[in-house]
Amino acid sequence: MTETISAPPRTERPVRTARRGETALAILALLALWEIVARLISGSFVLAAPSEVAIALVEHAGLLGRALLVTGQAALVGFVIGNLAAVALAAMSVLLPRTERVVTVVALVVFCLPLVATGPVLRVLLGPGDGPQIALAALAVYYTTMIPVLVGLRAAPAGWFDLVRSYGRGEAAALRHVRARAALPYLVAGLQIAAPAAFLGAMVGEFTGAERGLGVLTIRASRDLDIELTWALATVATVVSVVAYALIGAIGRRFVTEAPPIILAPARPRASTRRRVRSAALTAAAFVVVIVALWWGGIVVTGLNPFFARTPVDVVRILSGTGDGGAVRDALLTALGETAVLAVPGYLAGLAAGAGAAILLVLMPRAESVAMPVAIALRAVPIVTTAPLVVLLLGRGAVGGIALVAIMVFFPTLVACLQGLRQAPGQALDVLRSYAAPARTQLVRVRIPAMLPAFFAAARMSVPAAVLAVTVVEWLATGTGIGALMALAASRSGYDVLAGAVVLVTALSALGYAAVGALESRVLRVYAPEQQA
Repeated sequence: MTETISAPPRTERPVRTARRGETALAILALLALWEIVARLISGSFVLAAPSEVAIALVEHAGLLGRALLVTGQAALVGFVIGNLAAVALAAMSVLLPRTERVVTVVALVVFCLPLVATGPVLRVLLGPGDGPQIALAALAVYYTTMIPVLVGLRAAPAGWFDLVRSYGRGEAAALRHVRARAALPYLVAGLQIAAPAAFLGAMVGEFTGAERGLGVLTIRASRDLDIELTWALATVATVVSVVAYALIGAIGRRFVTEAPPIILAPARPRASTRRRVRSAALTAAAFVVVIVALWWGGIVVTGLNPFFARTPVDVVRILSGTGDGGAVRDALLTALGETAVLAVPGYLAGLAAGAGAAILLVLMPRAESVAMPVAIALRAVPIVTTAPLVVLLLGRGAVGGIALVAIMVFFPTLVACLQGLRQAPGQALDVLRSYAAPARTQLVRVRIPAMLPAFFAAARMSVPAAVLAVTVVEWLATGTGIGALMALAASRSGYDVLAGAVVLVTALSALGYAAVGALESRVLRVYAPEQQA
């Protein structure tokens, strides 16, 4: 007698259908709330109702379509270039470990260059075409992809590398057969973070003097107080970013099919204090040499006009007060203090909110389909649109600025921490479930330790993001701090102030990055020793 064994019924499709229905209802509820709030503050000229946005989308469909094509092409090219550079830099750092610190710090410095300063320079160097938009889109994404990929390249058990060596193969083979596969989930997370960042970078590039694109339309609509068109443009940017995020995630799920392994790696011995000091000194010296060479060499190669180009020697004179009695230096330090008051609390609030939201979404997965579009919208909507709304709600003081910085930090932290929480080994969770351990215990014992490398990666890449965000906020909304000082200096051709501000902003980012790195090293030495370079 033949027994027929039937497969268990598939429940994935009904679950997906139910979640899509819940998502649709939640979106309708959000739209209704948006409509009510917009009607209540209809005279404030900062928020358009969804019905008004829909009318603007229909009336300006042709114009928006042409602008979207221009901005989308620049964002896509910048996205590809920036992410290829990120993967190449991460791979080089693993193959040549001694270069990692210099590579990451130089990449950090380039990423930290303020848009208010680099945008006009790129416009001068690359001309009136799409070059500046592509460059800024690439600069907006390469660092935020490189850091998660570096974490992923090390997220493999030590036994796998021992197996590669037992076959007489070297680091190149380990990179190809072990590290690349381990890094794939982190690469997907990095690309998802990069998608809205590239689009936003292309739009910001258009703010510097482009002739076409969504950024140009956003500036014109804001200047003309055309709130309906402004929010229609923000809606287009949000929809494109949400679609790109979802598409990358869908492609990633097709390739990332293996369960995360239990990573066993021996703890690395802690180097002596003398050796660590010597290593830090050598890294700092190499960093200074590379930065000065790139800085001075860039001025010589590009032939920048000395009227606005400043060499390292010029900046030393500016910051030492030679020639002006320290007037520029004092103004810069005062403005930097005002910036730090906004940047530090905003950065910490964004990190806490992103990590907390990721934990809640893991505990309540049905809420993710509703929460993620909102999170992507917060990242994708141009800050020139969100800044007036936040300022209206929270004022032009410190609270509004801190909130805007936290919004910019929140999204990359949320995505990175979600990825880290999902890297919790299934075998370890199965052991806890077999003992009927509650979800909270599984979270504390397995998921959060697995999240720590991704969390610190987010913390590191969010340092320059917070500084960049606060300078833009000061430029557009608060009118104080080093961002406003740079904007004023650029409008008045105050290139001494501008050069000194760029150096101080970069130094602030580098110090914050180093502080996060020191804390990360202490924590991951215990919970993720494989991440120690």
